[in-house]
Amino acid sequence: MKNAFLFSGQGSQYPNMGASFAEKYSCCKEILECGSDILGFDLKKKLTESTADELAQTRLSQPAIFTVSLMALGAARENGLDCTAVAGHSLGEYAAMYASGMLSMEDAFRAIKLRSEAMAKAAENSKGAMAAVIGCENSVIEKVCAEVNGFCAPANYNSPVQTVIAGEADAVEEAIAKFAEMKVRCVKLAVSAAFHTKLMRSAADEFRKAIADFKFELPKCDFYSNLHGKKADDFYNMPDYLAAHICSPVKFVDELNAMNEAGIEAYVELGPGKVLTGLVKKTLKGVPAFNAEDCETLDKAVEALKN
Repeated sequence: MKNAFLFSGQGSQYPNMGASFAEKYSCCKEILECGSDILGFDLKKKLTESTADELAQTRLSQPAIFTVSLMALGAARENGLDCTAVAGHSLGEYAAMYASGMLSMEDAFRAIKLRSEAMAKAAENSKGAMAAVIGCENSVIEKVCAEVNGFCAPANYNSPVQTVIAGEADAVEEAIAKFAEMKVRCVKLAVSAAFHTKLMRSAADEFRKAIADFKFELPKCDFYSNLHGKKADDFYNMPDYLAAHICSPVKFVDELNAMNEAGIEAYVELGPGKVLTGLVKKTLKGVPAFNAEDCETLDKAVEALKN
């Protein structure tokens, strides 16, 4: 069976995530030690003792989610699961790069440290906002965003029925009000930044310079891109790609459709939560999708895919 591994992004974190993997799988010890050495803090302690509010901070949420994604990946492989394709949502692309062999574990953790710090700094300076728009056509969403005062634009094309907008706080509020007049449901996200828009340009520029000397290998499996919404085939300048990735929309719907057209038969979300599993089910009707965020859900996915 042709499986795809999916890796979740910021917002999927929760206290004590990954605990059962750390207890059961020896590969997790290496991941936690490597990450702790590079990040400069005890990852296991942060994962087990941090509150939800602490985990929501970009400087911690990004490395924490990335760590649990790697632990889930290691546990899946120890159970004989592997994939022919990988994809991630925003931050999740870094776990996908590691899973495909593009980055070593050490460089992947270094990249996450640099990215989270650059994005946290940009968020503090930009005072942006984000909101999910439910059940509205993208052409209408784009039109509303273009008509508000200030900057607002689609940031995440998540599923056929959900698109996230982002921009300057007042502009996003105005867009939400316009959607309310149209009887379109909006859910404001608990962030104070406009991720995946031009308001992250300073983070993108800082990050590009910081990873200029990183070594990126060619992926050992198909790698699907948020930036292009399809399988990536050009890995010549990854620092430029990853900088553009920070301030460009996530084309996740296009990625899923491209994977489906390429013959992917099942999807396994590795890491905290099951947001991407839900997006698969909303986008690709009748396609098997599983989340593996702990030993129990991983065992269910392994059992289902073996049958």
